[in-house]
Amino acid sequence: MVLGQIFPKETVVVNLQSTEKDELFEELVEAIHSHVPGLDRNEALENLREREAKMSTGIMHSIAVPHALISSVKETVGAIGISRDGIDYDALDKAPVHVVFMIIGASGETEHHIQVLKQIATVLQIPGFVDRIRKCESAGAVHELICKSEESVSE
Repeated sequence: MVLGQIFPKETVVVNLQSTEKDELFEELVEAIHSHVPGLDRNEALENLREREAKMSTGIMHSIAVPHALISSVKETVGAIGISRDGIDYDALDKAPVHVVFMIIGASGETEHHIQVLKQIATVLQIPGFVDRIRKCESAGAVHELICKSEESVSE
């Protein structure tokens, strides 16, 4: 169960305050930092913005998966954010983003990073998953949904 470990309930924000992409990055990096104090916020933000400048990680209707590799973490960490109103994200489909999966991996762990992205993509393809996660009212409910969904596609 990879996603359940990467996205603990402590890094789930069910009511994002951000309305723009840069604010969102700061809000979710802060959520990760509070759980992983060794994370260098500036390095994370710089690498996330650099990756985003290459191409938007707003990948499908209402979903974004910003991600970066940095040296200040030893293993992949992440945060999930849910915006009730939507975030102006410059997504590929130009629609606002409501659910964000932020992934920060360790430098040199490219293969593992790609595997995590694939696992998220697999879970996102589960019919109704996005609607269910958007309706979650607590971090615990989001974490439980992620774990059960990942388990269902791993069987």
